[in-house]
Amino acid sequence: MTGDRIILEGMVFYGYHGVHPEERALGQRFVVDLEVACDLRPAGSTDELDRTISYSELYQIARRVVEGTPRALIEAVAESIADAVLAASPAIEEVTVTVWKPEAPIKGILRRAGVRIRRARAAGS
Repeated sequence: MTGDRIILEGMVFYGYHGVHPEERALGQRFVVDLEVACDLRPAGSTDELDRTISYSELYQIARRVVEGTPRALIEAVAESIADAVLAASPAIEEVTVTVWKPEAPIKGILRRAGVRIRRARAAGS
């Protein structure tokens, strides 16, 4: 596995995920960070766009999931993003997805709550 990474941080989307009825009815902001492991040498040595992973495509994947079908848990949101990112290109070896819920309905002072998952492509796929 390569040490190369494409990183997208701070993508903000509005979705209707949560276990509380108010979250499902009113929705809220979600912030997504992606880190994709792939070999960037071909793009770096040729300076050709088609030799890398499209940042725009990664953004659109996260957007479709967060703005799509409501889920009870942000763990399920993160898992769906990871699955879609790995399916987007065989060049992607691994993805780390962080989903932040800045307005988590927790009493007290809390900047944000979130989950971070790391998924790797299965051997031979």
